[in-house]
Amino acid sequence: MNAPQKKETKKHGILEAQARKGYGKGAARSLRRDGQVPGIVYSKGSEPMSIALNANQLRLEYMRGRFRSRLVEITIDGKTMKALPKDLQFHPVSDVIEHVDFIRVEAGVALRVSVPVKFVNQDKSPGLKRGGVLNVVRHEIEFTAMPEAIPTHIEVNLEGLEIGNSVHINDVKLPAGITPTIKRNFTVAAVAGRAAEEEEVKPVTAAVEGAEGAAAVPGAEGAAAAPGAAPAAGAAGAAAPAAAAGKDAGKKEEKKK
Repeated sequence: MNAPQKKETKKHGILEAQARKGYGKGAARSLRRDGQVPGIVYSKGSEPMSIALNANQLRLEYMRGRFRSRLVEITIDGKTMKALPKDLQFHPVSDVIEHVDFIRVEAGVALRVSVPVKFVNQDKSPGLKRGGVLNVVRHEIEFTAMPEAIPTHIEVNLEGLEIGNSVHINDVKLPAGITPTIKRNFTVAAVAGRAAEEEEVKPVTAAVEGAEGAAAVPGAEGAAAAPGAAPAAGAAGAAAPAAAAGKDAGKKEEKKK
Protein backbone atom coordinates (compact mmCIF):
# COMPACT_ATOMS: atom_id res chain seq x y z
CA MET A 1 0.00 0.00 0.00
CA ASN A 2 2.83 2.36 0.80
CA ALA A 3 5.57 3.32 -1.63
CA PRO A 4 9.13 2.69 -0.45
CA GLN A 5 10.65 5.70 1.23
CA LYS A 6 13.66 7.46 -0.24
CA LYS A 7 16.80 7.48 1.84
CA GLU A 8 18.02 10.93 2.69
CA THR A 9 21.58 11.93 3.46
CA LYS A 10 21.54 13.27 7.00
CA LYS A 11 24.11 15.82 8.03
CA HIS A 12 24.63 16.33 11.73
CA GLY A 13 24.35 19.89 12.92
CA ILE A 14 27.37 21.19 14.81
CA LEU A 15 26.88 23.26 17.96
CA GLU A 16 29.68 24.93 19.87
CA ALA A 17 29.30 24.92 23.65
CA GLN A 18 31.22 25.44 26.82
CA ALA A 19 30.84 23.96 30.28
CA ARG A 20 29.06 26.24 32.74
CA LYS A 21 29.39 26.36 36.48
CA GLY A 22 26.72 28.86 37.48
CA TYR A 23 23.23 27.64 38.34
CA GLY A 24 19.91 29.25 39.10
CA LYS A 25 17.77 31.89 37.42
CA GLY A 26 20.31 34.65 37.92
CA ALA A 27 23.08 32.75 36.15
CA ALA A 28 20.71 31.77 33.34
CA ARG A 29 19.65 35.39 32.78
CA SER A 30 23.29 36.45 32.70
CA LEU A 31 24.03 33.87 29.99
CA ARG A 32 21.11 35.02 27.87
CA ARG A 33 22.26 38.64 28.11
CA ASP A 34 25.62 37.48 26.72
CA GLY A 35 23.97 35.78 23.73
CA GLN A 36 24.08 32.24 25.12
CA VAL A 37 21.49 29.61 25.97
CA PRO A 38 21.82 27.31 29.01
CA GLY A 39 21.46 23.59 28.38
CA ILE A 40 21.99 20.16 29.93
CA VAL A 41 23.37 16.98 28.37
CA TYR A 42 22.06 13.77 29.98
CA SER A 43 23.91 10.50 29.57
CA LYS A 44 23.40 6.98 30.87
CA GLY A 45 25.59 6.10 33.82
CA SER A 46 27.07 9.56 34.40
CA GLU A 47 26.12 12.90 35.87
CA PRO A 48 24.31 15.46 33.66
CA MET A 49 26.57 18.06 32.09
CA SER A 50 25.58 21.74 32.22
CA ILE A 51 26.56 23.66 29.11
CA ALA A 52 26.08 27.04 27.44
CA LEU A 53 25.44 27.28 23.68
CA ASN A 54 25.64 30.13 21.21
CA ALA A 55 22.08 31.48 20.87
CA ASN A 56 22.27 32.38 17.16
CA GLN A 57 23.86 29.07 16.22
CA LEU A 58 21.22 27.14 18.16
CA ARG A 59 18.39 29.14 16.59
CA LEU A 60 19.66 28.45 13.05
CA GLU A 61 19.98 24.75 13.80
CA TYR A 62 16.46 24.67 15.20
CA MET A 63 15.06 26.43 12.11
CA ARG A 64 16.38 23.65 9.88
CA GLY A 65 13.39 21.64 11.07
CA ARG A 66 12.93 18.23 12.72
CA PHE A 67 15.20 19.39 15.53
CA ARG A 68 14.06 16.69 17.97
CA SER A 69 14.59 13.85 15.49
CA ARG A 70 18.09 14.77 14.25
CA LEU A 71 21.44 14.07 15.84
CA VAL A 72 23.71 17.03 16.53
CA GLU A 73 27.39 17.23 17.33
CA ILE A 74 28.26 19.32 20.38
CA THR A 75 31.83 20.55 20.64
CA ILE A 76 33.07 21.27 24.18
CA ASP A 77 36.69 22.25 24.85
CA GLY A 78 37.81 20.68 21.58
CA LYS A 79 35.98 17.40 22.21
CA THR A 80 32.93 16.40 20.16
CA MET A 81 29.99 14.29 21.27
CA LYS A 82 26.86 13.23 19.44
CA ALA A 83 23.56 14.05 21.13
CA LEU A 84 19.84 14.07 20.44
CA PRO A 85 17.81 17.20 21.31
CA LYS A 86 15.12 16.15 23.73
CA ASP A 87 13.33 19.21 25.10
CA LEU A 88 13.28 22.97 24.54
CA GLN A 89 11.85 25.86 26.53
CA PHE A 90 10.77 29.08 24.83
CA HIS A 91 10.09 32.59 26.07
CA PRO A 92 6.27 32.93 26.34
CA VAL A 93 6.20 36.23 24.40
CA SER A 94 9.21 36.39 22.08
CA ASP A 95 9.48 32.59 21.38
CA VAL A 96 13.25 32.82 21.89
CA ILE A 97 14.85 29.55 22.99
CA GLU A 98 15.65 29.84 26.69
CA HIS A 99 16.81 26.33 27.58
CA VAL A 100 17.53 23.05 25.80
CA ASP A 101 18.08 19.45 26.95
CA PHE A 102 20.09 16.81 25.09
CA ILE A 103 20.58 13.07 25.45
CA ARG A 104 24.10 11.89 24.74
CA VAL A 105 24.29 9.20 22.09
CA GLU A 106 26.30 6.16 23.10
CA ALA A 107 27.33 3.27 20.88
CA GLY A 108 24.95 0.33 21.02
CA VAL A 109 22.31 2.16 23.07
CA ALA A 110 18.85 2.61 21.52
CA LEU A 111 17.02 5.92 21.87
CA ARG A 112 13.38 6.90 22.18
CA VAL A 113 12.70 9.54 19.56
CA SER A 114 9.59 11.25 18.17
CA VAL A 115 9.57 11.24 14.36
CA PRO A 116 7.27 13.54 12.34
CA VAL A 117 4.69 12.03 9.96
CA LYS A 118 4.50 13.10 6.31
CA PHE A 119 1.38 12.29 4.27
CA VAL A 120 1.79 11.64 0.55
CA ASN A 121 -0.51 10.97 -2.46
CA GLN A 122 -3.48 12.98 -1.20
CA ASP A 123 -4.45 13.50 -4.84
CA LYS A 124 -4.78 9.73 -5.30
CA SER A 125 -7.29 9.25 -2.49
CA PRO A 126 -10.85 8.80 -3.88
CA GLY A 127 -12.30 9.79 -0.51
CA LEU A 128 -10.46 13.12 -0.42
CA LYS A 129 -11.37 13.79 -4.06
CA ARG A 130 -15.07 13.39 -3.17
CA GLY A 131 -14.81 16.04 -0.48
CA GLY A 132 -13.68 13.92 2.45
CA VAL A 133 -11.53 15.31 5.23
CA LEU A 134 -8.21 13.91 6.43
CA ASN A 135 -8.32 13.55 10.21
CA VAL A 136 -4.73 13.30 11.45
CA VAL A 137 -4.54 11.38 14.71
CA ARG A 138 -0.75 11.48 15.11
CA HIS A 139 1.49 14.19 13.68
CA GLU A 140 4.48 12.52 15.36
CA ILE A 141 5.15 8.91 16.32
CA GLU A 142 7.55 7.79 19.03
CA PHE A 143 9.99 5.04 18.09
CA THR A 144 12.85 3.14 19.64
CA ALA A 145 15.84 3.26 17.31
CA MET A 146 19.58 3.04 17.19
CA PRO A 147 21.18 6.46 16.61
CA GLU A 148 22.25 5.68 13.05
CA ALA A 149 18.75 4.42 12.14
CA ILE A 150 16.73 7.48 13.17
CA PRO A 151 14.72 8.62 10.11
CA THR A 152 13.98 12.26 9.30
CA HIS A 153 10.27 11.45 8.90
CA ILE A 154 7.76 8.64 8.33
CA GLU A 155 5.79 8.59 5.07
CA VAL A 156 2.13 7.59 5.16
CA ASN A 157 0.61 6.82 1.76
CA LEU A 158 -3.03 7.88 1.26
CA GLU A 159 -3.42 6.34 -2.19
CA GLY A 160 -6.70 4.44 -2.63
CA LEU A 161 -8.28 5.52 0.67
CA GLU A 162 -12.06 5.91 0.57
CA ILE A 163 -14.26 7.81 3.01
CA GLY A 164 -14.40 5.80 6.22
CA ASN A 165 -10.97 4.18 5.71
CA SER A 166 -8.17 4.50 8.25
CA VAL A 167 -4.41 4.07 8.15
CA HIS A 168 -2.91 2.14 11.06
CA ILE A 169 0.73 1.83 12.00
CA ASN A 170 0.84 -1.74 10.65
CA ASP A 171 -0.14 -0.34 7.23
CA VAL A 172 2.92 1.93 7.14
CA LYS A 173 6.18 0.68 5.64
CA LEU A 174 8.74 1.62 8.29
CA PRO A 175 12.47 2.01 7.71
CA ALA A 176 14.65 -0.77 9.06
CA GLY A 177 15.91 -0.51 12.61
CA ILE A 178 13.02 1.37 14.25
CA THR A 179 10.17 0.05 16.42
CA PRO A 180 7.08 1.94 17.65
CA THR A 181 7.05 2.32 21.41
CA ILE A 182 3.28 1.66 21.40
CA LYS A 183 2.73 -2.06 20.80
CA ARG A 184 -0.89 -1.99 19.60
CA ASN A 185 -1.95 -1.30 16.00
CA PHE A 186 -2.91 2.35 16.58
CA THR A 187 -4.53 4.71 14.08
CA VAL A 188 -2.37 7.29 12.33
CA ALA A 189 -5.04 9.03 10.22
CA ALA A 190 -8.52 8.53 8.76
CA VAL A 191 -10.59 9.90 5.87
CA ALA A 192 -13.95 11.15 7.15
CA GLY A 193 -17.02 12.37 5.24
CA ARG A 194 -19.12 15.49 5.67
CA ALA A 195 -22.38 13.67 6.55
CA ALA A 196 -22.59 15.37 9.93
CA GLU A 197 -22.75 18.83 8.33
CA GLU A 198 -25.48 17.75 5.86
CA GLU A 199 -27.64 16.32 8.67
CA GLU A 200 -27.46 19.62 10.52
CA VAL A 201 -28.74 21.53 7.48
CA LYS A 202 -31.65 19.21 6.54
CA PRO A 203 -33.87 19.72 9.66
CA VAL A 204 -33.62 23.49 9.30
CA THR A 205 -34.56 23.31 5.61
CA ALA A 206 -37.52 21.03 6.36
CA ALA A 207 -38.81 23.37 9.05
CA VAL A 208 -38.68 26.35 6.69
CA GLU A 209 -40.44 24.45 3.91
CA GLY A 210 -43.17 23.31 6.34
CA ALA A 211 -43.79 26.88 7.47
CA GLU A 212 -44.10 28.10 3.87
CA GLY A 213 -46.47 25.23 2.99
CA ALA A 214 -48.78 26.04 5.91
CA ALA A 215 -49.07 29.64 4.76
CA ALA A 216 -50.08 28.52 1.25
CA VAL A 217 -52.93 26.15 2.30
CA PRO A 218 -56.24 27.14 0.57
CA GLY A 219 -58.84 28.49 2.97
CA ALA A 220 -56.32 29.56 5.51
CA GLU A 221 -57.51 33.17 5.28
CA GLY A 222 -61.11 32.11 5.87
CA ALA A 223 -60.06 30.03 8.84
CA ALA A 224 -58.32 33.02 10.31
CA ALA A 225 -61.38 35.21 9.89
CA ALA A 226 -63.81 32.69 11.42
CA PRO A 227 -62.86 33.24 15.04
CA GLY A 228 -63.64 36.96 14.71
CA ALA A 229 -66.96 36.32 12.93
CA ALA A 230 -68.34 33.92 15.55
CA PRO A 231 -68.39 36.41 18.44
CA ALA A 232 -70.06 39.04 16.24
CA ALA A 233 -72.89 36.65 15.32
CA GLY A 234 -73.29 35.64 18.95
CA ALA A 235 -73.59 39.25 20.05
CA ALA A 236 -76.35 39.91 17.53
CA GLY A 237 -78.26 36.81 18.70
CA ALA A 238 -77.97 37.90 22.31
CA ALA A 239 -79.35 41.40 21.52
CA ALA A 240 -82.57 40.02 19.94
CA PRO A 241 -84.03 38.39 23.13
CA ALA A 242 -83.21 41.55 25.10
CA ALA A 243 -85.27 43.70 22.70
CA ALA A 244 -88.22 41.25 22.87
CA ALA A 245 -88.19 41.32 26.66
CA GLY A 246 -88.35 45.13 26.61
CA LYS A 247 -91.50 45.11 24.41
CA ASP A 248 -93.31 42.63 26.73
CA ALA A 249 -92.57 44.79 29.76
CA GLY A 250 -94.07 47.86 28.00
CA LYS A 251 -97.36 46.03 27.15
CA LYS A 252 -97.84 44.96 30.81
CA GLU A 253 -97.55 48.56 32.05
CA GLU A 254 -100.21 49.76 29.53
CA LYS A 255 -102.71 47.10 30.73
CA LYS A 256 -102.26 48.19 34.35
CA LYS A 257 -103.14 51.74 33.43
